[in-house]
Amino acid sequence: MGRTPTGKPTSFDIAYLAGVSQPTVSRALRGDRSVSAATREKIEHIARDLNYTVDKNASSLRSQRSNTLALLLFEDPTPDESMINPFFLAMLGSITRHCASCGLDLLISFQRMEDDWHVRYQDSHRADGLILLGYGDYSLYESRLEQLVRQGTHFVRWGSVGDDNIGATVGSDNFGAGRMAGEHLLGLGRRAIAFLGQADEHYPEFADRYRGLRDALDRAGLGFDERLRLDALTTEEEGYRAARSLLARGVSFDGLFAGSDLIAIGALRALAEAGLAVPDDVAVVGFDDISTASVTRPPLTTLMQDTKNAGALLVDTLLARIENAPLPDRTLPAQLIVRESTCGSV
Repeated sequence: MGRTPTGKPTSFDIAYLAGVSQPTVSRALRGDRSVSAATREKIEHIARDLNYTVDKNASSLRSQRSNTLALLLFEDPTPDESMINPFFLAMLGSITRHCASCGLDLLISFQRMEDDWHVRYQDSHRADGLILLGYGDYSLYESRLEQLVRQGTHFVRWGSVGDDNIGATVGSDNFGAGRMAGEHLLGLGRRAIAFLGQADEHYPEFADRYRGLRDALDRAGLGFDERLRLDALTTEEEGYRAARSLLARGVSFDGLFAGSDLIAIGALRALAEAGLAVPDDVAVVGFDDISTASVTRPPLTTLMQDTKNAGALLVDTLLARIENAPLPDRTLPAQLIVRESTCGSV
């Protein structure tokens, strides 16, 4: 005789109708990737038909998990005093949507690096794990990451992906994107290409983009003139200052690759003040494709990072850490967005 649901539907009712065990239902409804996509879809369909909702309090008591993730945004100098890099703002939507699709709550908090942010969430059981966005100087941030590892905190961060990463890292293929920028400029006949961005161990993402540019030049049989590299952090003022310093050196250049769009936007202003036409005199490429990149004068050619899939991948990687499951591929390709700053009217 078949089981007849009575009263409020339970996970056991769903398990019976789906022909699976109750633990499988629980795993599927919390987004556990050990359940096949087909089984998970079947269970979710039955749950919707029964108007079933997960009792998060009961589930948390059984699993000793809060079913909550914490997203920590670290301050970053910006012209509007928001102190949040606009690139990370673009990633928030995909993170929140993917958490919702996995049945998870998300805490969002703005942090200063010097605060004790690493003990406020998982250690107090407010969250099962941390997503870290923005960190400034990596050499100062590194010791905090090492401490998180020592205390067993589950975390994932956005940054430069490498074999020597501390903890789980998700990021763009910065080296490949840098090479793409170089190949684009070389394809336009540019041969003296400058780089603006602090490309060293303090800012490894900038370093990867710079190495990619150099690789493109090496492949073309061209060397890189070190006089054409200027340090700059991710602000318009830093880009403006670096471009002015570059111009003051008196070294000829016909292409410029900036480590971020904000740096590139500052450089555009400096080039205009110097009477140089973009792209006729200097072709300019940025990185990030922030919202203002399409409305600069001229609109900025840039490397677009995949913020939509990045948010989902950050959540999935953190869940894999929490569940001690294999980590997914954590490197995302960037896409070249060609606008007038390199190709005139496009």
